[in-house]
Amino acid sequence: MKKNDCALVLGGYVNGYSIIKELYEKKIEEIVLFGCFRELASYSNKIKKFVLIDNTPDSLRREIEKLHQEYEKIIVFPTNDLQLENLHTIYPEIHSFCFLPFNPENLLTCLDKYIQYSYCEKLGVPYPKTILLQKKDDLENIKTIQFPVLLKPNKREDLRRKVFRNLKIDNTEDMKKVQKEIENYLDTGIKFLASEIIPGNGNCIYAYVGYRDQKGRTLNEWTGKKLSQYPDNFGVFSAASNEAPEEVLVQGRTLLNSMDIKGIAQPEFKYDCRDKKYKLMEINLRSMMWHRVGNLSGVNLQYSQYMDALGKKVSPQVQVKNKNIHFLYMKHEIKNLIMQKKYLRTFLKNIIESDETHFAVFDRKDIKPFLKDSTDIVSGAIKKFLRVLGITG
Repeated sequence: MKKNDCALVLGGYVNGYSIIKELYEKKIEEIVLFGCFRELASYSNKIKKFVLIDNTPDSLRREIEKLHQEYEKIIVFPTNDLQLENLHTIYPEIHSFCFLPFNPENLLTCLDKYIQYSYCEKLGVPYPKTILLQKKDDLENIKTIQFPVLLKPNKREDLRRKVFRNLKIDNTEDMKKVQKEIENYLDTGIKFLASEIIPGNGNCIYAYVGYRDQKGRTLNEWTGKKLSQYPDNFGVFSAASNEAPEEVLVQGRTLLNSMDIKGIAQPEFKYDCRDKKYKLMEINLRSMMWHRVGNLSGVNLQYSQYMDALGKKVSPQVQVKNKNIHFLYMKHEIKNLIMQKKYLRTFLKNIIESDETHFAVFDRKDIKPFLKDSTDIVSGAIKKFLRVLGITG
């Protein structure tokens, strides 16, 4: 006999594990994890099962249809852009029994960072000076932006093929060194954005995170900031907190409403000390790595989606702002300690200077994901050491 419903989490990295933890804490026990390989969340005792899939729409559809033999309704929680694109591809076959947290009419358009910046232009939301590179001749236009410049694909192409996620170009000499590589990528159809680099390090980055239902209503929302990134100022989350000014909330809400983005989404801004504005970097249309900050500060967006999918009332929540709450991913913090000079002060500040400090993976009642992650740190360090010695390629 079929069970009523389950939560299906796609991807078992830190963001996937945080979704699992939030739902489990809310007494949701039917949690299934799909992944392309065994990431840390696949070792959790909070999931019913882990299913290995290929990173293709067909593989995802087949396994979802098999899961439908066990559950009447499947509530899907994606964690990266390729998963969103794959879900969009198979939407006609699965939407009758799956709750899919996006707007199928504009998802692919809204994933394009250049489209995101075009909305900023219309709405008066600040963003970095940016040009679109679609063909080789467009590379000449980079000269219109003052170096250093940050180059990145207009979509997360690195999830489907070999291409950098972002590339810092400091001067014209650097540009000459990488020009042929960029031209080859352009020939394959990849588009790039070349943007001015806003000064400041990882602790200048803020986020608005909201859940909008299929009627376009914001059911819950929160804001926060990164305290540090890994491996550098253009990397990913290492530590974060629940601090953010009202301006971030207003701009983030404006973007999601105007673009009619549905589901969980996160506009990310960087504070520019030159003109004191919060400028959009990108909008993630799914849960990013440090979304548990919202959960820890009183706003349960994953649970809001779950309840909304079942047609149940979603209670509005007010984020805790009178306490300073820190959330750390120790794997990245330790790597920063090793790789960055003078990082010890930042490391101690991230841990100590808060009212509460929480860790991304460690859970005494669910220790295997932490052990898996710790093993990866050690094995990664050994491999790097061997490469330095020239023992491995």
